[in-house]
Amino acid sequence: MNLLIKGGTVVTATESFVADVAIQNGIITAIGKNLNISADKVVDATGKLVLPGAIDVHTHLAMPFGGTVSADSYLSGTRAAACGGVTTVFDYPIQRAGQTILGLINSKKEILEKEACVDYAFHCCITNLNDGEILDEMELAIEEGITSFKCFLVYKKEGMMVDDGTLVKLLLRAKELGAMINIHAENPDVIDINIEKFLSEGKTSAWYHYLSRPEYVEAEADKRAVHWATNLDAPLYLVHMADKEGLETCIKAKENGKKIYVETCPQYLEFTCDVYKRADGRNFVCSPPMKGQESQDSLWKALKAGFIDTVATDHCPFQSYEKDWGKDDFTKIPNGCAGIENLYPYMLDAANSGKISFEKAVEVCATNPAKIFGCENKGSISIGKDADIVIYDKEKDFTVSVKNMHSNYDHTIWEGKKLHGYPVQTYLRGTLVYDNGDFLGKPGTGKYIKRGHCK
Repeated sequence: MNLLIKGGTVVTATESFVADVAIQNGIITAIGKNLNISADKVVDATGKLVLPGAIDVHTHLAMPFGGTVSADSYLSGTRAAACGGVTTVFDYPIQRAGQTILGLINSKKEILEKEACVDYAFHCCITNLNDGEILDEMELAIEEGITSFKCFLVYKKEGMMVDDGTLVKLLLRAKELGAMINIHAENPDVIDINIEKFLSEGKTSAWYHYLSRPEYVEAEADKRAVHWATNLDAPLYLVHMADKEGLETCIKAKENGKKIYVETCPQYLEFTCDVYKRADGRNFVCSPPMKGQESQDSLWKALKAGFIDTVATDHCPFQSYEKDWGKDDFTKIPNGCAGIENLYPYMLDAANSGKISFEKAVEVCATNPAKIFGCENKGSISIGKDADIVIYDKEKDFTVSVKNMHSNYDHTIWEGKKLHGYPVQTYLRGTLVYDNGDFLGKPGTGKYIKRGHCK
């Protein structure tokens, strides 16, 4: 089917201009003013913004963790993504000792082929090298389009942490193959010392989740990871950056020409550690936790200055009754919060209020993720790219509530957040999948994105 979106303001990572956008067979075929093209369907976007679909490069769907499984299945999570203007999601399957990368990924693909409502790709978390077999298999994984691999410098007791030697081996192998290592940076030993102390003193509320993993706990691991990557001259992508000190280390490395990429999340831009003092503080428990105001201010400053490359969600929600497991012991709270449907609306609201530009929102939510992670047909409104398009009404007011979200969770940390401006339509490869509050897509329409080499 041919589609013509007329008269909207097209926003790219560098400019905005009024133009028509023509789409044929799911691909953008023409961009220009007053296009004289016949189409099966014409959409009047006058007065609205026409944006590339967002790419959420950090989600944990249907993930076993903390004695349960994250609340959103691949179906509900990708449905919610579409309704928030996210047209591609990256999932993080976690490889365990004895598992292969491709065996794990293919098991997830079987589910997503039936359930995915938007396009999808994978990073793979590596927790065990299987006596070196994983280092060999990385080359085969890259041939299949899995070109990024995540390491945890935390979750030692859970058997997910890699030591510095393993990290170095993976950095070198990824560099050799043109891949990227992503890193979750926190220091587990210091966290364990803090936890033991707080529990022995009867300090068990969610506030002590933050105090057990404050700024310096994340910063030390950030610095260590950047140290190895810069000295090995290997690219590194730091996920969910939340602290000022670690961020400053990344900025210095960037200024010295090193391939260090930084991701942050909406929750760190919106909330500070004060949320853990609230009666419902356990709902905000995630790792790393939200930090102090000084760290938040640094994140916004770095975002505007171009030192933060991407904004993603770390979407990993749990149900209220599961969060309540830790009402008397913060260590029992499943770590994670919702965000996949809120990512683009939140960043676009920041643009609408003048905090950042619309071009910056597109850059960090769509264009940079596509470039960094090798999604050649995604991330911008350009001729030849997939027609993943969001139409955004700058005048539409919207208040976030669990009642108007499209996930499977029973609460959201974004409850009551007022947004000025909101997506009104989402197109996935030219097909309307979301329209003014209603999901119109179908499970199984999402396609696997076989990625090229990372930037």
